[in-house]
Amino acid sequence: MKERRHGKTAALLLGAMFLGVPYGWCADLSLQDAIDMALSKNTGLRITQKDEIASQAALDEAKGQNGISVSASDRLSSSKKKEQSSSNSLGIDGSLPLYTGGANEANIKRSDLGLQASKLTTERERENLKLDVIKAYYDALEARRTVDVRQETVDKYQDHYTNVSQLYAAGSKARIDVIRSSVELSNAQQDLIKAQNTYEVDLASLRNYINMDRNEPLTLTSDFSYDRFDIDMDSCIDYAYRNRKDLLVDQYKYDQQDQAVKAAKAGYLPTLKANLGVSGDNDFQPSSDSSRGVSGGLTLSWNIFDSGVTRAQVTAAENQRDIARLTLDKDKEDIDLSVRQAYYNMREAEKRFNSTGDAVKQAEEDYFIAREKYRAGEGLMLDIIDAQEALSTARLNYISAEYDYARYKATVENAMGIGLNDREQAAAALMDKYAPVDALPAAAGSLQEIVEPQGAKADTDTKGIAGKTAGQQQAAATKVSAEDVAHELAEGNVSQ
Repeated sequence: MKERRHGKTAALLLGAMFLGVPYGWCADLSLQDAIDMALSKNTGLRITQKDEIASQAALDEAKGQNGISVSASDRLSSSKKKEQSSSNSLGIDGSLPLYTGGANEANIKRSDLGLQASKLTTERERENLKLDVIKAYYDALEARRTVDVRQETVDKYQDHYTNVSQLYAAGSKARIDVIRSSVELSNAQQDLIKAQNTYEVDLASLRNYINMDRNEPLTLTSDFSYDRFDIDMDSCIDYAYRNRKDLLVDQYKYDQQDQAVKAAKAGYLPTLKANLGVSGDNDFQPSSDSSRGVSGGLTLSWNIFDSGVTRAQVTAAENQRDIARLTLDKDKEDIDLSVRQAYYNMREAEKRFNSTGDAVKQAEEDYFIAREKYRAGEGLMLDIIDAQEALSTARLNYISAEYDYARYKATVENAMGIGLNDREQAAAALMDKYAPVDALPAAAGSLQEIVEPQGAKADTDTKGIAGKTAGQQQAAATKVSAEDVAHELAEGNVSQ
């Protein structure tokens, strides 16, 4: 019930923001809500999506080149030699290309591939935006907890300064202890001010991604929860090769250049066009007369010699095709590297996270002992300062490890090409056309719970998915959910 109510609230929030309704109550923002809002309102994503319109227009133009074209002309002429003469000629001509050497067909296929590539580019940009929002959200959470640590440090130094001042007034401590305590308090206050500013900057970045009121106060309600990522790196890389939409875009661009080569080679071949015309002539002076006529025929043309123009066009097209092929290979290498980097960074953060928990407890105990010894007159000021510094460092290291793991885990999933879930797809659809908010499915849980494969294990059978056709790959790329990924990698239940 709580989950359903949360999903309904998020849906109402999206609808209200889309319609421009005031939403002062939306200060409470979960991670999933932030992702949905970004997908439905981010301006940069809107710009990327406009490329689809241009690609569709290019496809329509290419199809029009292979259809019937009709032109009309009207000519009014007047001349005077021995006597005045005037006439008017009206004509309507239609033509239909019957054979273009494959040029028109190649251009249509090329434009269609361009349209598919632009759609995948938009989808990949949505995935990248989702990652950016996740990082910004966790950055803000980390900054908020850093502020808490810095504030606690200031409070402890303030208490210590008050205690030292009282002991100094009683004559049991030296003036230098008061001065040193005051300096450490001032330094801690400087760190707190910086942490507070970092938090505000991170919140500003998050507001920018989700395109909300820049002055709207935010309360981030999601937080880090640790879930193991049990997919081995080789399976992640193999999955990325099959599901990264930008890699499929590279393949489409290579196919586009292959069609461009075919269109260029069509210049070596003849063209055949059917023509049909209707004309009417009217003479006004020196006598009135009119005539009508219909003409039709076939026009065959063949450029026998063009001084090497066609050959140069073919060479240029083949070179662009080679570049597209190399770009595809280079992007495969980059994807391999990006997955490995994110995976290693995630594992490193995981190890830090598991090793810093005890360090915080030990640092707290060390600070308590140093403080009590100093109060009893047996410790030194330096012991207090060192213990406090060690405690702050341990807590900050623990916080950093937590959110580094969360960010790198999300980066691994992005590098693998895991697509948007159903709720996020519905939110993205709001960018084009407002849909009833009840149509938004409720969230399946926190992001970590959504993406983490349950019971996943190392699986070398994932390479069997490589047998998918390009069409199946595209469908999987645009509709795959995290649960599909988990099932695919853990069970190996894949249609060959």
